[in-house]
Amino acid sequence: MRYLWTFSLGFFAFCVFAQTCAVAQKTTVAYQTQPAPHTGDLSANPTDEDAARNQLLKDMEKKAAKERAAALKVDTDKLLKLSVELKSYVDKADENVLSLDVIKKADEIEKLAKSVKDKMKGPN
Repeated sequence: MRYLWTFSLGFFAFCVFAQTCAVAQKTTVAYQTQPAPHTGDLSANPTDEDAARNQLLKDMEKKAAKERAAALKVDTDKLLKLSVELKSYVDKADENVLSLDVIKKADEIEKLAKSVKDKMKGPN
């Protein structure tokens, strides 16, 4: 009985060891059959990288143009609102006296109009 127990334990240990070795061998084979990782050599395919870089630049330019157009829309809406306010201040003012609010509003419109003009020119 003792021999049977020792034999069973030995056989079990052998099976576990064999299975572990088989798994290790499969893993080693799997690592050997995979292609080598990219080493960072940029000269290997410069056309692909140039194309990707150019596409990224185009996408960034499109995004910047959309953002600039949205900012222009907001600024021109604000410019229109300020112009209407200025008109109402001038209409209320006396022919001999302009209020300080009219001058401030005109300065604000001037600054905003210059900003709109600069945005319309673009990043150049």
